[in-house]
Amino acid sequence: VQLVESGGDLVQPGGSLRLSCAASGIIFSFYDMGWDRQAPGKERELVARITTGGSTTYADSVKGRFTISRDNVKKMVYLQLNSLSPEDTAVYYCTTGTDWGQGTQVTVSS
Repeated sequence: VQLVESGGDLVQPGGSLRLSCAASGIIFSFYDMGWDRQAPGKERELVARITTGGSTTYADSVKGRFTISRDNVKKMVYLQLNSLSPEDTAVYYCTTGTDWGQGTQVTVSS
């Protein structure tokens, strides 16, 4: 399994980013996918999940601001981040639930 994230960046408060994750080595359409994040000094936490059928769940802290989506043909999963705040600063990881990518850094700062 290989999961490769991209799209992390430095962004100002209130800004937006779109994270992408390219998956390989799995039958992508068979897997629920998700995003976790880990902020400095904190434990890794669930951000969003999307099932094989497209149902989504979100952490309370990101509901209404983040949107997870997937493209089974391209074997990609995305996370749209809107209305970003400094509290969203973290390394964001793509996951199948049992495997994680190397992460992409999101920094929200003025």
